[in-house]
Amino acid sequence: MSSDPWGRVDETGTVYVRTAEGEKVVGSWQAGTPEEALAYFERKYEGLVVEIGLLERRVRTTDLSAKDAQTAIDHLRTQVEEHHAVGDLDALRVRLDKLVATVDSRREERKVQKAKQTDEARAAKDALVAEAEQLAQSDQWRSAGERLRALVDIWKGLPRLDRKSDDELWHRFSHARSAFSKRRKAHFASLDAQREDARKVKEKLVAEAESLSKSTDWGPTAARYRELMADWKAAGRAQRESEDDLWNRFRGAQDVFFAARSEVFAERDAEQVENLKLKEELAEEAEKLVPITDLKAARAAFRSLNERWEGIGHVPRDARPKVEGRMHAVERAIQEAEEGEWRRTNPEARARAAGLTGQLQAAVDKLREQIDAARAAGNNAKADKLSRELEGRQALLDQALKGLEEFGG
Repeated sequence: MSSDPWGRVDETGTVYVRTAEGEKVVGSWQAGTPEEALAYFERKYEGLVVEIGLLERRVRTTDLSAKDAQTAIDHLRTQVEEHHAVGDLDALRVRLDKLVATVDSRREERKVQKAKQTDEARAAKDALVAEAEQLAQSDQWRSAGERLRALVDIWKGLPRLDRKSDDELWHRFSHARSAFSKRRKAHFASLDAQREDARKVKEKLVAEAESLSKSTDWGPTAARYRELMADWKAAGRAQRESEDDLWNRFRGAQDVFFAARSEVFAERDAEQVENLKLKEELAEEAEKLVPITDLKAARAAFRSLNERWEGIGHVPRDARPKVEGRMHAVERAIQEAEEGEWRRTNPEARARAAGLTGQLQAAVDKLREQIDAARAAGNNAKADKLSRELEGRQALLDQALKGLEEFGG
């Protein structure tokens, strides 16, 4: 008979293992010595030790599921309970029990973690749905469309919830996307219709612009082109492919007209500059008539100059007031000379002037007599007052005498 601390072999070849519950039969060995029998079953024990160690490491370091871990534990426990190995089987049972406790703890942790992840996923999907429903009302078609596509990718990356919750949230999410797509499609359909209407309007504007391009009715045609441009802006944009072509035609027609007008205006401006030179020469010649010494000759000369003036065409608008003002100044000088001549040759005016002068002379003589009388009476205050009155009457008399001289007398 042979034995070691954990097992023995009796004389019949039966192999036993020692446990806390007593000896258990491991098996029968007839192929060799008892020592070889113990060594064989001890190797089987070491194999169990290795397997349990590997399972412990997998549970500790990998994401082995609780179900698979429990299956492996049950398999090893069966081997331990069948007593087909010699060694400290009670120690293996303790390790397996600890492993079960670890797996149970891991199961609870994963359950809590899964619940947390589910809550987070639900919150995330709720947020996605809320944002999608808000975007469904947006008119920012490009940015909102891009964001909705990004939300789909985010949704795909989130864990699934229970079927009912997941389906309900997905239905709302999908409905929001569909609503946005429907609104966007309707918007662009309406936009296409508006652009088609704009194209038709602009076709008419282009046709009229092209019909006006050869016009020489410069003012009204330029005004009409401004109206056409306002109508063009009010019409809105046509489709891109039509818009550019129509605009090029519209602008081309305007360019033809305004280029022709600019050429004509340039010629007219050059002519007006020449006219200004001629009128400045006439104005200079007219100014030599002033001061007026011979009214009849001045009047005839000015009339001749004015006839030549009227025969000259337009001058530049900004130069007109100055050159015309010079001629008007000469004309006023002649008119004033005519008025002076009329006063000198008018008998009624001469008589009125002579009468006024006589009245003023009599008043002056009377005041002088009154002043002398006051002085003689010693009333100097009265004399001073009459002297001041005399000064005013004398000034009026001097002015009247000067006017009378203009009548030659």
